Amino acid sequence: MQHRRSNAKVALIAFSMALGMLGLGYASVPLYRIFCQVTGYGGTTKRVDAAQAASIKDSGRTISIRFDANVARDMPWDFKPLQNTDTVSIGARDMALFWAKNTSDQTVTGTASFNVEPEQAAKYFNKIQCFCFTEQTLKPGEEVRMPVLYYVDPAFLDDPDNKDVQQITLSYTFHVTSIGDAKALDRDQSGG
Repeated sequence: MQHRRSNAKVALIAFSMALGMLGLGYASVPLYRIFCQVTGYGGTTKRVDAAQAASIKDSGRTISIRFDANVARDMPWDFKPLQNTDTVSIGARDMALFWAKNTSDQTVTGTASFNVEPEQAAKYFNKIQCFCFTEQTLKPGEEVRMPVLYYVDPAFLDDPDNKDVQQITLSYTFHVTSIGDAKALDRDQSGG
């Protein structure tokens, strides 16, 4: 009898550990995303609010920002920056505009992943407002302009790893979140 209890206890511990590992596996992606957003690791930008951005002083020095736009293979959208490059003052808020068009005959919802290169500059690239913070839904043939409000933190200038950086690239890739017809979307939005 003692032997059976011992085996049951070991089985329960093993099952609990397996369940815990499974949960950790599911949690690892969002936890890693949060870590990257906080630290700028892996080319991830930081998100700031308007009050934080207003407290940053313009350094008077400029840098070139290049904008890149892509869509995943299964995403039926055209997507591009309205301006490929911009010269901005480090510390000053600036805005970039991107354009997207749903080229399919169905309503498509997508979300944008983003990256900054070179990687060591990512922690100094701060977004105040971005279409990448929320899902975007476009009806068939619908076009939209999407702004990104951002600034480069003047601390960038004091980082020796960035002394030779003359251009920062902000890159987006849109991925499909869902595809459905516009009538179903309209019914859902109207509560009917």
